[in-house]
Amino acid sequence: MSFNPSKKKLAKKDYDNELEKLQIELVKLQEWIKQEGLKVVVIFEGRDAAGKGGVIKRITEKLNPRVCRIVALPQPTEKEKTQWYFQRYVAHLPAAGEMVLFDRSWYNRAGVEKVMGFCTDKEYEEFLRSCPEFERMLKRSGIILLKYWFSVSDEEQEKRFLERINTPIKRWKFSPMDLESRDRWADYSAAKDRMFAYTDTKQCPWWVVVADNKKRARINCISHLLTQIPYEEIHYPIIELPEVNKEGYIRAPLENQTFVPDRFNNDDE
Repeated sequence: MSFNPSKKKLAKKDYDNELEKLQIELVKLQEWIKQEGLKVVVIFEGRDAAGKGGVIKRITEKLNPRVCRIVALPQPTEKEKTQWYFQRYVAHLPAAGEMVLFDRSWYNRAGVEKVMGFCTDKEYEEFLRSCPEFERMLKRSGIILLKYWFSVSDEEQEKRFLERINTPIKRWKFSPMDLESRDRWADYSAAKDRMFAYTDTKQCPWWVVVADNKKRARINCISHLLTQIPYEEIHYPIIELPEVNKEGYIRAPLENQTFVPDRFNNDDE
């Protein structure tokens, strides 16, 4: 089925209003996950600068980090390289009442490790065979597993890379690996196609997010995520705050405390 997303940018007001509504629903979902003891895993994959981090940030922005946490693992240690490949990811799977967002995941083996030669052909082929069964095991164990692939065009990726290079607060996002990914665009495309051929299964499908427009991608992804986990709003009892009981308390002199300087010390305010 073809999909032709709108190229038109969302107005900031429309985006902000829609995002606020979605974040309210995400809080409802969070409370439902907590109450019902659900175990949720959401995987975010895609090319560098495709917008994965942006949508993860908007999902978690208003949520409790004790319920919804992000997993973004560094390169494996020498010890981890000797373990069963999925082992270090299993350690981060959710307990009951948790939602875990993987900012890249075990699919590193099917992408960067394959393209950059960080794994052997045998390890790569074994991953393709075992990954679908691993994910079926997760589903049978009661884990809700969602997989999102952020798709970005060559032209848009170049634009975002240049922005990272030339913007001080974004410069840290750019790495030598990003240069390699540009040079090996076709290799990454072929690796992604083969990965989908093996792992885009009926039980655990890939959901593709067209991500050339960041704001649309965020709204579309969050909206879709909310439809994939049935939830209900939890109604809490009305709470009336009691008066503060200060009886018997004498405050210590303020001059005995060390305060952070007020950078905008303006008596006219």
